[in-house]
Amino acid sequence: MSKKIISFLTAVIFTTLLAACGVQGNFGESKPISHQSFDALLKQYVTLEGWVDYRGLMADRSKLDHYLELLSSHHPNEKNWSRNERLAYWINAYNAFTLQLILDHYPVESIKDIKKGIPFVNTVWDIKFIKIEGKEYDLNNIEHGIIRSEFNEPRIHFAVNCASYSCPVLQNFAYTAGQLDEQLDHAAKEFLNDPRRNKIQEQSLQLSKILSWYSGDFKQDGKDVMDYVRQYSNMDIAEDPKVDYLDYDWRLNDKRMYD
Repeated sequence: MSKKIISFLTAVIFTTLLAACGVQGNFGESKPISHQSFDALLKQYVTLEGWVDYRGLMADRSKLDHYLELLSSHHPNEKNWSRNERLAYWINAYNAFTLQLILDHYPVESIKDIKKGIPFVNTVWDIKFIKIEGKEYDLNNIEHGIIRSEFNEPRIHFAVNCASYSCPVLQNFAYTAGQLDEQLDHAAKEFLNDPRRNKIQEQSLQLSKILSWYSGDFKQDGKDVMDYVRQYSNMDIAEDPKVDYLDYDWRLNDKRMYD
């Protein structure tokens, strides 16, 4: 099968799944929750560089499980939750359930080792292990069917963490409605100025493939990917720089691997 046909079929499957897994309407009468317990866990087990102490978190897993139970019993709805409360919830949910998935299979060298398959069909991100007020999700549902499709916020690509070296770091704080805009700006600035993930010079850019994979998400209000790079980069960038994309490193973001 040719690469063009494979790309076309993948796009069709992806588009279909996005439409199918979007969340419509309200779920129960839940009200916004506190993410304080998750914030405390992240501060304890995630370094400032974004590496996760999975062994330490495993030994203290009951605290993560308690937070996951809180997420599972409170599905955001438009009646009681503001936009920022819903978005902060889903970013934290994606990151917390990713931690659960890693711990369930730890030790692993890469999240992709947990399950290999066809993208958006049967990979690790398509495992239905998340239940929230009776609705079943996988990580793809949350990222693509909810966060990307409902919130139109490109900075989320600097906030959700896929437990891999080349991902934007897992921040050592939980996202909250009251600080969300500042937190997303912080994540964007940190990611784009991190030489492990983007190598930015005045005339030459080597960017994360995230900015290529999701380039369409950055095209809004007359902006594009380069506008975001210029906005958050510490480097003054030429008008028409040479742009390449770095290979993606899927090694686990495990503290023991980088000490």
